[in-house]
Amino acid sequence: MRSLTAFSVICCLIFALSCSGTKEPQPTYTISEAPVNPNGDSELALLMREMFEDAERMKEEIKAGKTPKVLKTFEEIYSAKATEAEKAESPIYHSYAQTYLASLNALKNADSAQAAALFHDMVNNCMSCHKAMCPGPTVRIQKLYLTQN
Repeated sequence: MRSLTAFSVICCLIFALSCSGTKEPQPTYTISEAPVNPNGDSELALLMREMFEDAERMKEEIKAGKTPKVLKTFEEIYSAKATEAEKAESPIYHSYAQTYLASLNALKNADSAQAAALFHDMVNNCMSCHKAMCPGPTVRIQKLYLTQN
């Protein structure tokens, strides 16, 4: 009986210790560029650079007369940690994020005749958000347009 009690206590301790070390899931996005910020880049900054690279790829597909392939939906836009957390937690940011994801989804379901216009809408959504929330990347986003203004 005594060994059964000791065994039960040991099992409970092992179970309790194994559950206490839970880790937060690591972001799955990577970027080919070196960190821009000397203090390191936020998850959101890395995600948005990946979004930019994906948009550049889609732009080239459209220019080649192909229907662009939307390879990723970027739902992490809601949860990625931002440099300025208060901005990314605001209802305004979430509204812009929702609009971006809707435009990306529309592009995902587009045929080649609609692709250029829907891509333009997606880039406009990026530009609108950045003009309102974080203007630094607007010069880079401008390069995504199929025709330069």
